[in-house]
Amino acid sequence: MNYVYILKSKETKKLYTGFSSNLKLRIKKHFARGVYSTKRMGTLSLIFYESFLTKSDAIRREKYLKTTKGKRTLKLMLRDSLK
Repeated sequence: MNYVYILKSKETKKLYTGFSSNLKLRIKKHFARGVYSTKRMGTLSLIFYESFLTKSDAIRREKYLKTTKGKRTLKLMLRDSLK
């Protein structure tokens, strides 16, 4: 399986969107501050993930969620989680 996931910083409330074929390992790396792009974000929590059969579908979804329209969609879907 291939996954698209959203992490939220507890301190800054910023979101991080990522892709991985091994979600458990990737999240462990984020939580251990072993990922350059998130190590300065503070304490992270996994607030959302989706699974896809193909890598290309997951990458396409990740790219969409990083667009302005995709971010707007995320805010509507996760409005209670983002408070």
